[in-house]
Amino acid sequence: MAEAVLAIDLGTTATKVIAVDRDAVVVGSAEHGYPMRTTPSGEATHDPEEVFRAALRALTEVAAQGHDVRALVLTGAMHTVLGLDAGGVPVTPSLSWADNRAVAEASGLRGTPEGLMLHRATGTPVHTMSPLVKLAWFSARGITAHSWCGLKDYVALRLTGRLVTEHSSASGSGLMDLRALAWHPGALEFAGVRAESLPELLPPTATFPLTLDVPGVLRGVPVVLGGGDGPMANLGVGAVAPGVAAVSLGTSGALRVVRDQPAVDQRGRVFCYAVADGLWVLGGAVSNGGVVAQWAAEAFGVDVPTLLREAEDVPPGASGVVALPYLLGERAPWWDPDARSALIGVRREHGRAEITRALVEGVAQQVALVLDAVRSVADVHAVRVTGGAFRSALWASVLASALGLDLELAEDSEGSGVGAALLAWHALGELPDLRAAATLIKPTAVIHPDAAAQRYYAEHRPIVEQLHEALHSLDRLP
Repeated sequence: MAEAVLAIDLGTTATKVIAVDRDAVVVGSAEHGYPMRTTPSGEATHDPEEVFRAALRALTEVAAQGHDVRALVLTGAMHTVLGLDAGGVPVTPSLSWADNRAVAEASGLRGTPEGLMLHRATGTPVHTMSPLVKLAWFSARGITAHSWCGLKDYVALRLTGRLVTEHSSASGSGLMDLRALAWHPGALEFAGVRAESLPELLPPTATFPLTLDVPGVLRGVPVVLGGGDGPMANLGVGAVAPGVAAVSLGTSGALRVVRDQPAVDQRGRVFCYAVADGLWVLGGAVSNGGVVAQWAAEAFGVDVPTLLREAEDVPPGASGVVALPYLLGERAPWWDPDARSALIGVRREHGRAEITRALVEGVAQQVALVLDAVRSVADVHAVRVTGGAFRSALWASVLASALGLDLELAEDSEGSGVGAALLAWHALGELPDLRAAATLIKPTAVIHPDAAAQRYYAEHRPIVEQLHEALHSLDRLP
């Protein structure tokens, strides 16, 4: 049997477990889904027990594929929070990053001196995604718990019997002081919780023995705490060298670059989350990626591939149509859950191809605005990309031109899961340095920007900022 690490990736709609060997090759996988419960009021939650059962089923299936399991490791969607009783049993659902009910708490803090101070101290933008404001929302409604943790922490508790968390996921909570690597007193006060009600903070490489009976996995095998999906994704695509950013683009998107010191920009436009071993990712997530093409396809009654192929024939600039593609509000660099979409410049001669092109360009310009904000703090001269959107030539060419950089296409890999597995191999002493991930993960293709389109997008990007500011007052519309 070949030796492998089993990485458990707790996603928003499914948990995927992959077996990864020392060379970062995926040699086995299984996936089980679960619903995210949503309501018109902004609720977006998971049943923690349902997620754990899905993870256990996937873990058991991969273990049965015949691997010599050296360790388990965890990763998953960041910004989750749930309450537990004294016995470790959930007393609330797990609130997803997409839960939007704490809008009053977020809007009351964001833009204030205290909000900016907390953003700079914790690395987490003041936004409804943040557990900081979610806990304040719970507190304002008198909802209490013996302890609070993330969904990944709960799964780790079930596997090891220990309620602990690690610096990577905690750095996305809005509650951890990035420099002290301790719970931030001011953040705790705002959230209405005590440090004693939060898990112990440990390095992402910390390990505990498996205490749960898992068929095919020996009791006592190391369980590595791992980290958040965003930081682990940089490892998983090999974007760990200075100046090399990772861009993922699926339904939503993100751009992150690794650096060796925590920091955010002075205007509070980007996040800063821990990887491990003194490495940090600086960047921003956009709420709207491939979802804009899905929405357009539904609106026009045509499939997404056909619509994107039609939009390829439209020249850069979409014949004068400009889109602010905020179908799901927007995160970086605005951090505005109430942001509204807009199509500007539409005339009678425009059709679905021009509108689709404008939407794709709007997303690419938003990612480029994140890059501009990141560059105010860190150098970026290369980009590794991954995600389903890059199967489309339109998405690839428009984003390359908007960023003005070659896009090094990583395999449509397991991203976060592979990164977590590399972290586990490092924790086992088999990978001497996390930056070695850059030598293990090789790009499969390079997408070059179009020079004329690059100039056009750079010249018109300030207009996107101006339009957002001009339309911001409309967020009070019904």
